[in-house]
Amino acid sequence: MALYVHKYGGTSVGSVERIKEVANKVIAARERGEQVVVVVSAMSGETNRLVALAHEIDGSPDPREMDVLLSTGEQVTIALLSIALQARGCPAASYTGGQVRIVTDQAHTKARILDIDTERLREDLSAGRVVVVAGFQGVTESGDITTLGRGGSDTTAVALAAALRADECLIYTDVDGVYTTDPRIEPRARRLDRITFEEMLEMASLGSKVLQIRSVEFAGKYNVALRVLSSFVEGPGTLITYEEQGVEKALISGIAFNRDEAKLTVQGVPDRPGVAHAILGPVAAANIEVDMIVQNVAGDKTTDFTFTVNRNDYSRALAVLEGCRSELGAREVTGDTHIVKISLVGVGMRSHAGIASKMFETLANEGINIRMISTSEIKISVVVDERYLELAVRALHEAFQLENSHHAD
Repeated sequence: MALYVHKYGGTSVGSVERIKEVANKVIAARERGEQVVVVVSAMSGETNRLVALAHEIDGSPDPREMDVLLSTGEQVTIALLSIALQARGCPAASYTGGQVRIVTDQAHTKARILDIDTERLREDLSAGRVVVVAGFQGVTESGDITTLGRGGSDTTAVALAAALRADECLIYTDVDGVYTTDPRIEPRARRLDRITFEEMLEMASLGSKVLQIRSVEFAGKYNVALRVLSSFVEGPGTLITYEEQGVEKALISGIAFNRDEAKLTVQGVPDRPGVAHAILGPVAAANIEVDMIVQNVAGDKTTDFTFTVNRNDYSRALAVLEGCRSELGAREVTGDTHIVKISLVGVGMRSHAGIASKMFETLANEGINIRMISTSEIKISVVVDERYLELAVRALHEAFQLENSHHAD
């Protein structure tokens, strides 16, 4: 008998009407002869409401108590969904993370799953019940409630699918799949039928907010087939799996972009060994993540060192560099917060030269100056001025014919 884990996010369970719609979906799956485990988030807005309540009392509340507080959001949803299923004559049982024994480490508010005891769930499934599990939460060995961080319900669903060896993990969201790029920027963006874990990780880390990165990593590690679909529109969604040999693979799967970028340049630093560490050491010590790095050596034996950080970290990074400018012997420190990173992602790049040059030519034809470039095995990223974001994404989407399901080489 096929076993599916369904996951419904906050908007999908945002009201009693929507919870009843989820119940209908689950009952339809059961009528197709499937076993179903459902993982739900808190009703949309609920987590924020609870956080606000805590902050009215204390600006930095104790993390252990925050986990106790926030885990109640999902507990409401599992009970309501189970009641909705039972009202329709469908046997169902709800469980908190602690009742299932989703055992996590002790890192409150961002715990990691260590182990899952599936015995009770299997008994329920064998008895013909639908199992409804609270996402986003677990319990430590000593019985403390923990939560898994933002988007943690995705991780719960994937972890349960892995532990139960489910046929597929269906992630129901407010989008109907993974697109070649953001449809709000390029209306001709196309929903992908399938994408590999590696591509999805790149797309997710580059700002395509369909899935939580940790859940994709988890799914890849345990080879759980993931499918992203819409709670509101019927359709097959996008399947995320390992690369299949022999399937004709598009060169580029998608174009991701990130608006939260800023760049800093340390100019005129003496060009000597250890200069990169002298610059980036203090930045790392301030707990600021560096993304792309470019170093140019001038004729006068000095170097200009440029790197990008998240825009939220920009002013702190600038202050750190100003603080050690004289020590570095640098002429000046400059920065720019009006930049964006645009990336082409695709496992097809591995075996295909010429993608980078086509990307650069496309941008040059539009008069778009590339400030920085970085490449990895399956992605090429460029930094350009923020004002060119939409033009660049559309031009690249067209150049690589992403609106067609079989792109030209």
